[in-house]
Amino acid sequence: MFTGIIQEVGTVETISSRGESSELVVILPQLSKQVKRGDSIAINGVCLTVTTLNNQSVRFDVMRETLDHSMLQSLRSGQTVNAEPALRAGDAMGGHWVQGHVDGTGTIKQIQPSQGYTVITIDAPDTVTRYCVPKGSIALSGVSLTLVNVTPKTLSVSLIPTTLSDTVMGRLRVGDTVNLEVDILGKYVYHYLEARQAPASNLTEGFLRDHGF
Repeated sequence: MFTGIIQEVGTVETISSRGESSELVVILPQLSKQVKRGDSIAINGVCLTVTTLNNQSVRFDVMRETLDHSMLQSLRSGQTVNAEPALRAGDAMGGHWVQGHVDGTGTIKQIQPSQGYTVITIDAPDTVTRYCVPKGSIALSGVSLTLVNVTPKTLSVSLIPTTLSDTVMGRLRVGDTVNLEVDILGKYVYHYLEARQAPASNLTEGFLRDHGF
């Protein structure tokens, strides 16, 4: 479990294919001193397990499923990434509950700088937007942000200068792909309401007749 508060911006050292999976190596000068083999780190919002450490380099195995449903497959050597270690008991809960399970990807549609903040609009699939509400939370490549506006096809968030400078968000350009994870509470509520609207039972007069009653 994570909070969406980025602890370090790392640099991709290498990403190499290994059959159906890939090995990702990220240079993390700070976090490499704090974690050990088997620990979890969210890289651009994707929960990955540390396999080995070598000085400042942290290695991860990335499954095909993860590559297919996130923007990690497009990473290149030298690219910067957001990194956050797993939440520990007693840590401050500064963002929101983030699982590191990406729901989909979005494409940066518009970046509007303004005095004191920047609004970013993202083209997103309805499999993500259906769970979103204005003023609700979303993890954008691992960063906990508040939604400004939501339509069936787009999301917008507002970023302060600190977020832009301390994460990869300030390096985004129109057309870039980002990972999206909606608030888990929103998903639970949505599915709960869907279940309540579904038929309570398959026990119908026709079913009873067909089975000899």
